Amino acid sequence: MLGDLDLRVLKEAQFMLDNNLTVRKTAAHFGVSKSTVHKDLSVRLKHVDRNLYQRVQALLEKNLCERHIRGGISTKQKYKKMKKPLE
Repeated sequence: MLGDLDLRVLKEAQFMLDNNLTVRKTAAHFGVSKSTVHKDLSVRLKHVDRNLYQRVQALLEKNLCERHIRGGISTKQKYKKMKKPLE
């Protein structure tokens, strides 16, 4: 029988995979901290569903490899908004 914690872990994992999201966006959706989501997906999920765990780990690895690219895009957009138009 699955407990509430196990159900949350499964819902987070499935939601993250279905929407191809990051840990931060998954945490925001479920209203928990990113540390909680990360622990759920990297520690607890292994004991609940091994196959799902492997798929989530592949997505986490992909997100880790792309993190610097997303950061650069975000910084570029930030400074683009701050730039005043020439008059």
